[in-house]
Amino acid sequence: MNCLPAPPLPAPLLPEGLTLWQQIQEDWIAHGRDWTKPGFRAVAIHRFGVWRMQVQPKLLRAPLSILYRMLYRKVRNTYGIELPYTVELGRRVIIEHQGAIVIHGYCRIGNDCILRQGVTLGNRYLERPLEAPQLGERVNVGAGAKIFGNVQIGDDANIGANAVVLSDVPNMATAVGIPAKILDKVKQSYGNS
Repeated sequence: MNCLPAPPLPAPLLPEGLTLWQQIQEDWIAHGRDWTKPGFRAVAIHRFGVWRMQVQPKLLRAPLSILYRMLYRKVRNTYGIELPYTVELGRRVIIEHQGAIVIHGYCRIGNDCILRQGVTLGNRYLERPLEAPQLGERVNVGAGAKIFGNVQIGDDANIGANAVVLSDVPNMATAVGIPAKILDKVKQSYGNS
């Protein structure tokens, strides 16, 4: 099996009209105005990482990049939250708890999503390293859930605790189980037995 290296990721941009400070303040409010929460710290460092990529020239960005890498590693090693700056992170995303949270660099996470401990958003196939989950708006991801590959999770969807999602989940659906199935379909199959 021959795996090609992934091309460099383009840095996401801050939402139009928001400064770094405004975005961090919005995230702080979403995290219950508690700056000590590991999830808030991880998101704030992510925002800083995105912001510093817009600093020009590259020579001025270099010390900010060193600071970002130190802070990123501190959050990863202390709290167990891997949230690289290349993730397209929506507004008011909440990382509710700490521990074993791994997010692929090509993921997109929409506004107002909630991620809990033990969540993995990653690629499914080694030979396709660029494929990563895409979460819509207001997605609620339960503890221990795993979402793998080029999977689209619709707006207002719920992913149950410990679910393993390998295929798309429509808007407003709930996916549970290993492998995950849409809850309405699960209820129907139990009703027929």
